[in-house]
Amino acid sequence: MNVVERAKNILLAPAKEWEVIKNETISTGDMYSQYVVILALIPAVAGFIGMSLVGVSFFGAGIRVPILSGLSHAIVYYILTLVGVYLLAFVIDALAPSFGAQKDMNASLKVSVFSMTASWVASIFTIIPAMSLLSIVGLYSLYLLYLGMKTIKEPPADKLVPYYVVTLLVTIVVYVVVGVVASAITLQGHGEFITR
Repeated sequence: MNVVERAKNILLAPAKEWEVIKNETISTGDMYSQYVVILALIPAVAGFIGMSLVGVSFFGAGIRVPILSGLSHAIVYYILTLVGVYLLAFVIDALAPSFGAQKDMNASLKVSVFSMTASWVASIFTIIPAMSLLSIVGLYSLYLLYLGMKTIKEPPADKLVPYYVVTLLVTIVVYVVVGVVASAITLQGHGEFITR
């Protein structure tokens, strides 16, 4: 699998790419080693650069997270993101029978992995904290999740929206917990003031 081609296709032609993904035989190991571990680095590295190297400016003074705290935060966030992708797949799969879809962990993992693409790619904007608001375009991942569930999990049409909403709520909880845990473990409110 070519990570650049897959990311481009899922972002620009998602309906077509979900059909390709549906018919692909790809193992959990391959999804992680050829896609997740690469793209999940974007938010971790970009966040580290933005928080620890660039910093945020407030009225002529700036705040930066110390390098070691920023680095440990990036590592913990990265690891928890890898776990979060699997947890989301687990939730998608566990909920499937309740909404008329088939339990199939590999299919659920496909939905989880590839739907996160927009979020991971959009996090590049966090390199420059003043531009981090632009990472909101990562919300496109919500649409990718919807299309992926529709195409890969194939719930009945009348159960797709409830299945999506419940999955979405769980997804939000998972990623808020990931962010809070990563911050609690590593940052502990430390920062250094710099003058510009």
